[in-house]
Amino acid sequence: MKSIVISPKNLTDMRFVCALLKKLSISTKVLSDEEKEGLGLSILMREVDRTKKVRRETIMRKFHVRRTKL
Repeated sequence: MKSIVISPKNLTDMRFVCALLKKLSISTKVLSDEEKEGLGLSILMREVDRTKKVRRETIMRKFHVRRTKL
């Protein structure tokens, strides 16, 4: 079965939507920000082009640049 991801505007809306879904006997799962990031990362990993090879040094250089920009 497919799923729907809903991002309410605020806590009140989230509680309302969860209560409504519960009344309709539809199961819910509230995701933390970290879980949403993990889900997004896993989707990107599935879509990546695996036919190309990249040297380890290139990857590590990219990680280093991103860390310093944060």
